Amino acid sequence: MELTLRFFATYREAVGEKERTRTVDDDATVGDVLADLESQYDGLDGQLLESDEIRPQLSVLKNGRDVTHMAGAETELEDGDVVSVFPPVAGGGRPQP
Repeated sequence: MELTLRFFATYREAVGEKERTRTVDDDATVGDVLADLESQYDGLDGQLLESDEIRPQLSVLKNGRDVTHMAGAETELEDGDVVSVFPPVAGGGRPQP
């Protein structure tokens, strides 16, 4: 099946592009895709998964829905799905006057 993968911020830099189409096995899960990305790109190695689970503070969306509200890394994928990967966001403090 074919997926669209979207990358943001530092992950976009690691992959070298904003969006990529990828063909995966019909029984692939979000965790399978993330593990494959970690092995393919040095800049992503160890950044996406921790003990086969999605790393804390990482946002992974399937068709705009956070996979932590589905089955996490075990979320099943379907042909045509869009998987978006956002790195943790720092900051959020109050602006200085």
